[in-house]
Amino acid sequence: MPNNGSLCEQFARIIGGQPGFAGGKCVATINRKQIRATILGKRFRVTSSFSFESLNEKTGRALCLGRAAFLEKEVNKFIRAIRNEGIKVTSVRNEWLFDRPRLIYINIEAVDRPLVFARKVRRALDAAR
Repeated sequence: MPNNGSLCEQFARIIGGQPGFAGGKCVATINRKQIRATILGKRFRVTSSFSFESLNEKTGRALCLGRAAFLEKEVNKFIRAIRNEGIKVTSVRNEWLFDRPRLIYINIEAVDRPLVFARKVRRALDAAR
């Protein structure tokens, strides 16, 4: 098993995001630059983040989480794809008032090997867009 820094970099590379650590957990952040969003008329950077923590060194499994931002037209495709990958959808919601375009956030969770989870997420993201 690679060390957590190397594992985090691999995790982020598969997902297509920037690696980092926050609160002791690996986080991969995707900036959706192609979405020109505003809140209250001011520019807003749309990001999605995926993480893993509590890695079991024996099994290689960890708590894997995600918070992903979507345009309304992408939501159903992503939900269908992520569920087909065996990952739980735990919430679907709008977080902002006065956002343009309307942004929908989806939270997901699984206990899985981080790189397996990352591949599943990548396939679902590709299916949604």
